[in-house]
Amino acid sequence: MQIHVVERGQTVSTIARTYGTTVNAIVEANDLPNPNDLVIGQAMVIPIVGSFYFVKAGDSLYSIAQRFGITYQELARINRIQPNQPLNVGFRLYIPTGQKRAGEFNAYVEPRGTTVAPALTASARQAAPYLTYLAPFSFQAQRDGTLKEPTLGQFPQIARANNNVLMMVITNQENDQFSDELGRILLNDIAIQDRFLNNIVATARRLGFRDIHFDFEYLRPADREAYNSFLRKARDRFKQEGWLISTALAPKTSATQKGKWYEAHDYRAHGEIVDFVIIMTYEWGYSGGPAQAVSPIGPVRKVLEYALTEMPGSKIMMGQNLYGYDWTLPFVQGSVARAVSPQQAIRIAAENNVNIQYDTRAQAPFFKYTRDGRQHEVWFEDARSIQAKFDLIKELNLRGMSYWKLGLSFPQNWLLIVENFNVTKRTT
Repeated sequence: MQIHVVERGQTVSTIARTYGTTVNAIVEANDLPNPNDLVIGQAMVIPIVGSFYFVKAGDSLYSIAQRFGITYQELARINRIQPNQPLNVGFRLYIPTGQKRAGEFNAYVEPRGTTVAPALTASARQAAPYLTYLAPFSFQAQRDGTLKEPTLGQFPQIARANNNVLMMVITNQENDQFSDELGRILLNDIAIQDRFLNNIVATARRLGFRDIHFDFEYLRPADREAYNSFLRKARDRFKQEGWLISTALAPKTSATQKGKWYEAHDYRAHGEIVDFVIIMTYEWGYSGGPAQAVSPIGPVRKVLEYALTEMPGSKIMMGQNLYGYDWTLPFVQGSVARAVSPQQAIRIAAENNVNIQYDTRAQAPFFKYTRDGRQHEVWFEDARSIQAKFDLIKELNLRGMSYWKLGLSFPQNWLLIVENFNVTKRTT
């Protein structure tokens, strides 16, 4: 698989000839929203076996081989050149597909209302072959220990057909907002807590969930130990059923980080208690804040490196956004940016005839445009940014990745998963 960034004057036809593939293959792989109007800076995946590398100034056969985890002698042999042959800038080298490691992948899917939109069902069906877990969001806990169930539609059938573990996401949300008071009741009132666990078990048995996932947020700092104790109790109960237990964690960089989103999330305790955690490493750039990358690689790395001091990488799933934002400038407190999919972002750039740029520090694409006299700034995800995250997963030897959320088109992501990983499927 090749990642290609469009340059001035290039068309799908010229790119296809460069890599020895077809126009249809490129259009289909990328579900191109603009096949006749490519944007300079647009990143595409080229569906070929292996990839090509074009020599840059300062490269040597040895440095290129090191970059791709191969010996320079083998690289020379594959490309039928002498190991000591000087390389001219622009010379094309074929790079074979590297070894893949196992990885687990989850995606949340959030139905709204009393029916599941056909587009959301289609998105789940498209993603399911690349997933270990499928996570309908969410079962909302009630103050009496009962559960408010989401509309599931065909999600259980899709999970079964694709050998996905159906993840039962349980939140302390009331009116779609996380509630510290609801959390306090569930974590401290033992009678309600026991009823709550009984209802979880009955519901999971009835609907076929095999991972119970607690996304408890905005808890009181005073409930940190109560949450840990609850998780131990829940784990022991669920193990009797043969189920997994997992949690979602706020992105912390130290055990003493202040703030109600962070203090009750005890990384070390969760690492000891649950089977795995999903760390929500996104929303640095968020809808109510100033324009910036949603999940810049530097801050993401800092969170994950801290997490590794508290638990093994085999228990950590990196959270990843499947969306970006379109901000209206200048940023005004109280304004809200519009969420866009990677495909929508490319379409917006094409419609406004602007180039896509790439921030190498954040490892994220962005662009600016003007409409109706107002300037906009868009940050989103592309093949380069997601490959940077996959490289980080491999470098830190993490369990895998979890996506928030399905329904936002990003076809390059799914193809790059199978280029980098053997997706784990759990049969029991």
